[in-house]
Amino acid sequence: MALLQGLSRPRRAVVALPLLVLLALPAAAHVLNTDLSKLSRTEIFWTYLQLGFTHIIPLGFDHILFIISLYILEPRLKPVLLQATAFTVAHSITLGLAMYGFIQPPSSIIEPIIALSILFVAIENIITDRLNPWRVAIVFGFGLVHGMGFASVLTGLGLPPKDYFGSLISFNVGVEVGQVTVILLCWALVGRWAANKSWYKQRVVIPVSVVIGLVAAYWTVERVFFA
Repeated sequence: MALLQGLSRPRRAVVALPLLVLLALPAAAHVLNTDLSKLSRTEIFWTYLQLGFTHIIPLGFDHILFIISLYILEPRLKPVLLQATAFTVAHSITLGLAMYGFIQPPSSIIEPIIALSILFVAIENIITDRLNPWRVAIVFGFGLVHGMGFASVLTGLGLPPKDYFGSLISFNVGVEVGQVTVILLCWALVGRWAANKSWYKQRVVIPVSVVIGLVAAYWTVERVFFA
């Protein structure tokens, strides 16, 4: 960010363009090269914990951008952790319902909505100056949708019959650890030293939100018309 501040606007655009291209690339798929029938419950727990974490870092570009969008508007840890908690509770509900077969969300609908949720938060960051109390409810609603997206990953990987519930929980824990890691990195890189600066909105919130919004808009179009 400090590097971008020292560049002229055209050069900033040149620097930001590769980032847009990188983030717009599709994420790599999860691969599980393990015979789960031969693993103990403890080994299964750690396997799915790692799968949950890697679903956020490094594979979950869309979820990373969503968490960054939540963070930058109000770059203190307490508000964003409250939002992250609401998000986690919500995605745990729909992920569990989907994995137990109570709901069958079509990815052709869920994936564009996930992209739109990122776009929504990015636009809100640009047009508002403060964190509104109702944002927690909005984040909870988006969490319900994101949980259905997580379900598509676990459906492809499968869950071990001998510890179905435990592996589901450990995957959720891994996702949460990944989200908290993103938040702490944002705080260390930006929030810790820039949150109270008078230029924070103009130099951090708006440029970052514009980049994220452009990526999310690209994903929305791609997932609606080309998926």
